[in-house]
Amino acid sequence: MEHDAPQPAPAMRPAVQETYGPADLSAAQIFAGGFINFGYWPGIDLSRPLDETDRIRSQQALYRHVLDALRLPDAARLLEVGCGLGMGCALALAEYGAAAVTGLDIHPAQLRRAREAHAETLRREPDRLRFVQGAAEEIPLAEREFDAVLSVEAAQHFPDLTAFAAETFRVLRPGGRVAVTSFFTPDDSPGRPEDLAELLLTFADGLDIARPVGALANAFAAAGLTEVRTRSIGPGVWPGWDAWLSRWWDEDTWPRNFRHAWERRLLDYYVVTAGRPTDR
Repeated sequence: MEHDAPQPAPAMRPAVQETYGPADLSAAQIFAGGFINFGYWPGIDLSRPLDETDRIRSQQALYRHVLDALRLPDAARLLEVGCGLGMGCALALAEYGAAAVTGLDIHPAQLRRAREAHAETLRREPDRLRFVQGAAEEIPLAEREFDAVLSVEAAQHFPDLTAFAAETFRVLRPGGRVAVTSFFTPDDSPGRPEDLAELLLTFADGLDIARPVGALANAFAAAGLTEVRTRSIGPGVWPGWDAWLSRWWDEDTWPRNFRHAWERRLLDYYVVTAGRPTDR
C-alpha cells in the first residue's frame, strides 16, 4: 500500500492535542513499550514488585484479548482506530496472520512516531501496514474495506460515539466484526461526570469523557450492527493497573483513584463487540 496523501488535520480537542503531542504520553515510563493502555493483568503475580517486563506483557495481553474477541478470518484486513504508536498493529501482523493492518489516528505527532517506530516493516512490507490520519467520527477510508475494526483504550476520547458507530458500520464488510475496549461508567446515573472529575484529573481536564458503556452499545445497534455485547473485564485491569501505579504514586494521589472509582462503581473497563450482518 502506498502512503495516503496528506489530508487536512481533523479537529482535535485541546486536551487530546496536548497529551499526545508535545507531552508524548507514550514516552512516560508508566506506558513502557509504547502501547499506552492500562493493561490486562491475569496471570501476572501482583503480590511481588512489578517490572517493565510485566508492564509490557500486560499491554500486549490487552491487545490479544481484544483481537481474540474479533474471531478474525484468515488473511483479515484490519483497522485500528486510535492506533497511537502502532504497537498493536504490529502485534496483529506478527501473531494473528492479518493480510493487512491500517492504523488510524487523529494526531499527526503520533502518526509520525508510529512511522518511525515501524519504519522497517513499512519498508519491507508496504502492502501489509499503513498509518492514516483521521478521526474516529470521519474515517477517510473506503466502504466495506475491512474484515474487522478494533479500538483499544481510545474511545474514552471520542467526542461522538454515534458517528464512530456509523463509520464503523460503513467501513466493515458484511459479516465483519468490531471490538472496542476502554473505560466507561456502568450506567447513566446523574452525577457520574462530576463524581469522576472530582476524583480523576483526566476527566476534570477534558482528556477523558464520562459516558455509560450502554451509549456505545446503543450507538452500534442504531448504526445497524448486531449481536452487540458488553462485558466487564475490570477485575483483570484495575488491580494490576493500580499495583503498577503504586511504584510512583501514593494511595492518596489522584492516579490511584482509578481503582477507587471502580470500587465505588463509578467506572469500569469493558470489551464491547458487534458485527455487521452478512446481508447488509
